[in-house]
Amino acid sequence: MVQPFHLAIPVDDLSAATQFYGTLFGCEQGRSDNDWIDWDFFGHQLVTHKVDAMPARLNPNQVDEHAVPVPHFGVVLTMTQWQALAQRLQQANQEFIIKPYVRFKGQQGEQATMFLLDPAGNALEFKAFADAGQLFAR
Repeated sequence: MVQPFHLAIPVDDLSAATQFYGTLFGCEQGRSDNDWIDWDFFGHQLVTHKVDAMPARLNPNQVDEHAVPVPHFGVVLTMTQWQALAQRLQQANQEFIIKPYVRFKGQQGEQATMFLLDPAGNALEFKAFADAGQLFAR
């Protein structure tokens, strides 16, 4: 069994975070206080913490001819989950840093991926493998 991770991220607007993670993504809200909200982020604990100012960041690395934002976080989904999420985001007219596509097509580690920003500027990646055994393939 995969153990869930815990990740705390900064946000500058909890209402916008609620709209993004709760409404757009459909994440269930857990505990909360005036300055933070816990989310069930695909079975993992994501905590959005209110900050006065977001840290400067997002330096890209080139991967498969795309500028991948660094830092970023996300989850590996099943292909069915990934396709449903990509469709949901596209239907909501979500803006992407890197639109949904298949990376490394026909190679080791072939994967479906997409990148986007939350309202606070945190970069997220969602990926899926047709063959889950390729997750750590070299």
